[in-house]
Formats: sequence, C-alpha cells, structure tokens
Amino acid sequence: MTDITNQDIIPNISVDCVIFGFHENELKVFLLNYTGTNLWALPGGFIEKNKTIEEAGADILKERIGLENIFLKQFDVFSNPERSKHAPEILELIKKIGRYDVSVFQSRFISIGLYALLDHTKVTTTLDRYSDKSKWVAIDKVKNTILDHKEIINTALKTLRLQISYTPIGYNLLPQKFTMPEMQSLYETILGKKLDRRNFQRKMNAYNILNKLDEKREGVAHKAPFLYEFNQENYKEALKNGFNNSW
Repeated sequence: MTDITNQDIIPNISVDCVIFGFHENELKVFLLNYTGTNLWALPGGFIEKNKTIEEAGADILKERIGLENIFLKQFDVFSNPERSKHAPEILELIKKIGRYDVSVFQSRFISIGLYALLDHTKVTTTLDRYSDKSKWVAIDKVKNTILDHKEIINTALKTLRLQISYTPIGYNLLPQKFTMPEMQSLYETILGKKLDRRNFQRKMNAYNILNKLDEKREGVAHKAPFLYEFNQENYKEALKNGFNNSW
C-alpha cells in the first residue's frame, strides 16, 4: 500500500466505500477489522491533495480488493460533529503504526460516502498494518463498526433501494448466467419485501435487458429453470435512460 503521510492529504475530508455483494441469497457488505481489536470498518481513507473524490475511492478499491475500473457512486456526506470520536483502541493503533499523526483522527472530519456493486468472487483482499482481517457481512448482521459506519451502510442501502426503482441492478452482483428466480431473489433482498413471481418476470422481460438462453439450471430439486444473461448493450442504455415504473 502506498505510504501516504499527513503532508499528502486533506486532513478534514475522507471517503468511505460501501461495497455491496450478493452471496447465498443475502446482500452483504465488505468490512475490514482493525488490527488487534473487535472493531470493523468500511474501506476508506483521507483524500490526497492531488486526487479527486472518485480517484480517492478508486485507489482504495484497488489497494484493498485488487479491482480497477469499478463504478463508484456518491450517495451522501456525513458531517455530524460527534462522528469523529474514535475509540481509544483505534487511536492507540494509529500511534503505534505512526503513518499519520494521531491529531488528524482526533480532529473533526467529514466523510463522503461512495458505494459500489461487485461480484464478491472477484474480490481479493489486501490487508495492511491497520487491518488484519476482512469479511463479507449480511446487512442485517453488521455490528461493532467504528464511528458512524453503520449509518453510512444503512444510508447506502436506502440509496440502492431508490436506484432499483428507476435503473437496472444486477450486472455486478449476479453470475454471468443466472435464473429468473435468482434475479428475483436479488431484488427482494435489496427491497426487503416479497415480489409477485409473474409480475416480476413480466417487468424484467419488458425492460429488454436480458437474453434468455437455451440452457437450464441443472441439479435443482424442481423443474429446471432457464438461464439468462444480461444484454450488455440494452443494460447500458437502461442505465442511461432509466425505467418508467417502480417496484
């Protein structure tokens, strides 16, 4: 990881990245554990003076999960005056590592939230002196997070639920080939509610963003469902123009 010092950063502005993944019919978020503690955090950091917010987020994803060219979307700014109060064990870890002056973390700073939707199987975690573990955690099981990171995650989820009403979702969360029930499970998980099967299939077909394949999912208990893939050209067009109805 690049060795950045206090002189390289804007000390009062940080970014925090909410990385969503869909695994075992659960929407999960990627978290890092602070070394030697029971505290978890979103991948994040201060912004270098010569970088944009988007570049700072891209650097974090490249360093933390080994992926480049990931679409990151800004969704909110977190500026509660009380948000910057780090736990004592975090401050002790910062002092021990000595990468930054601890005063940077003790001063008030705001955070800009970014979120990304990723295929969890493509993530390769890179740990550093601050973090010794990482894990994907189901949204409803997130706990022991630092600062206001739980609030940041919940706000990102609300934004994702709004987005799913007017733009397609799934390209970076589902495998290349998937079934309609798997697609519906993803939407139900994000929205937090059940959807009518026939109505869901009718809407998805009307969006014209899927290609139905001449293949079926093998090894299932009931009637084998057909496999689908995203029509990339139509999917990109739908991202650009949006949908006219909601769930």
